[in-house]
Amino acid sequence: MTTRPVLGVIACNRQVGTEPAQAVMERYIRAAMTYADVAALIIPSLPDLMTAAEVAPRLDGILLTGSPSNVATARYGDDGGDGPFDEGRDEIALSMVERMIDAQKPVFGICRGFQEINVALGGTLRRDASANDDLIRHHAPDDVGFDAMFDHRHPVELESGGWLASAYGKPALDVNSVHYQGIGRLADGLSVEARAPDGLIEAYSARPNGAPLLAVQWHPEWGTEKDPDSQTYFHLLGKALRGAL
Repeated sequence: MTTRPVLGVIACNRQVGTEPAQAVMERYIRAAMTYADVAALIIPSLPDLMTAAEVAPRLDGILLTGSPSNVATARYGDDGGDGPFDEGRDEIALSMVERMIDAQKPVFGICRGFQEINVALGGTLRRDASANDDLIRHHAPDDVGFDAMFDHRHPVELESGGWLASAYGKPALDVNSVHYQGIGRLADGLSVEARAPDGLIEAYSARPNGAPLLAVQWHPEWGTEKDPDSQTYFHLLGKALRGAL
């Protein structure tokens, strides 16, 4: 049996009952393992006990997932902002981005991960993606159920000549939208892959130091088994981990 690439998947600091836990929703791991055809290891967000430098050499790539928490505003030179925050995850995730790029290994992101990578590379975030009348609403109303949040959708236009446009072979996708924050200033060196109808950046790519990097604001891990477009994102992850992207 051929050895599959090993993907590191970031965990969050969460409270489960009375105890702190390292947690990542199974849908991210299952989608990656199934459609990228990889083995996976969970990366704990415990910077007091380990560093990214210890972990990065042992992985073939990383996936930074979505999360209920937001990146701490101080990480991109701002203050205030709405929590919850997870500064342990901030420290591990942002440093993992740097270390994996140094090692020329793939870096993929979804939702919070999309925002983290931009911040790690020097970009900023905006916190009004569902509270600005100049933008479409990027999150369902707060009173809807959990599953209904992912029924909130909008189109994105794919940038001609980009990785996503080439992979999908069409100019636009219909994606779920479950975020209150988004890209403020795109980090230098990142190329826009998709935009929402209001112009907000929804995907970007790059190859810093030769490391394939692709991140999306939407959630391709949600209902992946029923959505060939979502499966394509993880196929690209699998190609990147095998040096074919």
